[in-house]
Amino acid sequence: MADKENYRVAIDILCCHLGMSFDEACAELGLADDENQKIKQISDVQESLMGLLSEDK
Repeated sequence: MADKENYRVAIDILCCHLGMSFDEACAELGLADDENQKIKQISDVQESLMGLLSEDK
């Protein structure tokens, strides 16, 4: 299987533009639960950082 980071953009598109949850997006892409744990951690950190940036404005 391809590097998991290659799925990051696809997951973001499904979540942000189509309103899917992270788990729904992973299921749509056919990613197993253990494979998406690392991606979910990265996603959580990114969302936290985005929240900090939006509070500053």
